[in-house]
Amino acid sequence: MLNSDVAQQPVFYLFIAATILLSLGYTWGKRRNIKIYLSAFNALVDVLKPKDQNFTNIGGLTGYHAHIVPHKNRLIHHVEATITLLPRQSWLYYPFSKMIRRFDRLFITMIYSKKAEDLMGEGHLIEKKFSSFRGPKINGADKLKSEELDWGASRYLLYYENDDVKKELGALMEKQVEPGLLRHVALMPDQAHFFIIPKRGEVAKIFPTLSLWLHRLVEERYNLKNRKAE
Repeated sequence: MLNSDVAQQPVFYLFIAATILLSLGYTWGKRRNIKIYLSAFNALVDVLKPKDQNFTNIGGLTGYHAHIVPHKNRLIHHVEATITLLPRQSWLYYPFSKMIRRFDRLFITMIYSKKAEDLMGEGHLIEKKFSSFRGPKINGADKLKSEELDWGASRYLLYYENDDVKKELGALMEKQVEPGLLRHVALMPDQAHFFIIPKRGEVAKIFPTLSLWLHRLVEERYNLKNRKAE
């Protein structure tokens, strides 16, 4: 009798409905996150044509890491990429994560080979809104020259060590007229960093230009160094 009485209570039906809803939400969120990270990593692989690659799960359904060694590239040693995703599979936690973190994040680091290190000065292009909201802190920013400029429909901060770096970042802006969801580009003496919000299809629109720009830049600097040494 007790079991029959419980089954007839409205709370029981609410519990069943909530359980079904959370289960459906888990399935939807899992599929959504898998599609986002596959879209991002496949875009990297399509461009880099790796001779070696390794993909690691670092956070259940919300974190993945890729280690990619490009094929026949003497100046880019390897690429590290980490994607962190909102917990779409957990409808109870997802709204809070959305308010705190706001969006998915893809960090790409292209690490130069030894022969290409110290060829470039430091420079950054970072969206102003992103910089003011939990954006990366640029160490030694006070030692760099800086200015604000428009890139597409957004406002960006440009930091640069010298005029060559400013010119090189300006060349990227000319090639990628609309930055889309690219929030930060960083040139360093031993590596380059890119931060993209990895909405499905977005990485495939942005990364080819970034990769080609960086490869040509490093190649030009390397050839210039060799000509001066002759």
